Amino acid sequence: MEPDLSKLDDYLDDENLDGYLIKADGEDSNQRYLSGFTAPDPFVTLYTGESHLLVSALEYGRAKRNARAASVERHSEYDNRANIDEYGIPEGFYHTLESFLDAHDASSVVAPADFPLGDADGLRDLGVEIQADTDDVIESIRATKTDEEVENIREAQKANEAAMARAEELLDAAGIEDGTLVYEGEPLTSERVKQEIEIELLRHGCALDETIVACGADAADPHDRGSGPLEAGEAIIVDIFPRSKETGYYADMTRTFCVGEPSETIDEWYDLTLEAQEAALDAIEAGVTGSDVHGAVCDVYEDAGLPTLRADETAETGFIHTTGHGVGLDIHEFPRVSEQDNELEAGHIITIEPGLYDPEVGGVRIEDLVVVTEDGYENLTDYEKSLRL
Repeated sequence: MEPDLSKLDDYLDDENLDGYLIKADGEDSNQRYLSGFTAPDPFVTLYTGESHLLVSALEYGRAKRNARAASVERHSEYDNRANIDEYGIPEGFYHTLESFLDAHDASSVVAPADFPLGDADGLRDLGVEIQADTDDVIESIRATKTDEEVENIREAQKANEAAMARAEELLDAAGIEDGTLVYEGEPLTSERVKQEIEIELLRHGCALDETIVACGADAADPHDRGSGPLEAGEAIIVDIFPRSKETGYYADMTRTFCVGEPSETIDEWYDLTLEAQEAALDAIEAGVTGSDVHGAVCDVYEDAGLPTLRADETAETGFIHTTGHGVGLDIHEFPRVSEQDNELEAGHIITIEPGLYDPEVGGVRIEDLVVVTEDGYENLTDYEKSLRL
């Protein structure tokens, strides 16, 4: 994948800077995007219209083979050992890095706002002009996905749906004893369902650090991961957000299930949340703002007399989060689907995930993953929405 970095070129021209500098490991999404390379330890990427990598001897061979870069160089090519012998650690590396920048005619650079402070100060002491990118320029470029990126996310979403189906299979097969779900003679717990989700994702080439299987009062906290036995008649929120081990791209989806008969309130909330999601989807097209889409959800809930943070920023029940977020190399990235007025563009991939929460009732959330198009959206999620099992 060759990303379109013309916006980065324009940014450097406008700011009269020679290059964009990143020092981070391959888990940093901007690093992976700009270099096309991953490594467990920090390495350096300098973009000056094309990318140049500075890596350790350990990573040199693999970077030469795999990185998306005009050049790959080792620390030793800039006398790193001699620099460390003369100046010590970490000052010796600052001299190595300054020499690397000088070799690529980069005496003034911009770096991400979380660039290491010691490295920045060390370069400044050696005469390099370095400033922080407070505009998140690479993240804004990453937000507009190429066709290849859309396919990467689509594939991750297929794995996600297989994992959700496995979770639903366990819930559907469970019996009920004294109000608790029972599977294969044992209480069916949040932990057991999460384990099966993770196993299924591994079979499909994906992994995840955490997932949510939250029941009852746990589900009333949107970020409670859930724990313990699952109960009949309670809403069970299953929110899965895996990452492809091959491509690094995420998917995201939430469904809410109930085994047994839900309360009247949960029933009403589920239908209302479906209505709110449809209203948000209907509002999506290139040129609208994230706040327009978020407002469509708030309108539905507020018209039904339920609290939202838009109406009351101190609300602790009702709709107490934003409508969605961008998804890509990060699970939460630009654009925001919230009260912020960022404009949606064709190629943005966003979640639409309205929900309602109250510890006295439980929680309901429904989440799809969609691509913004010029005149609407394409839904990457192909999974049924049904409360009752």
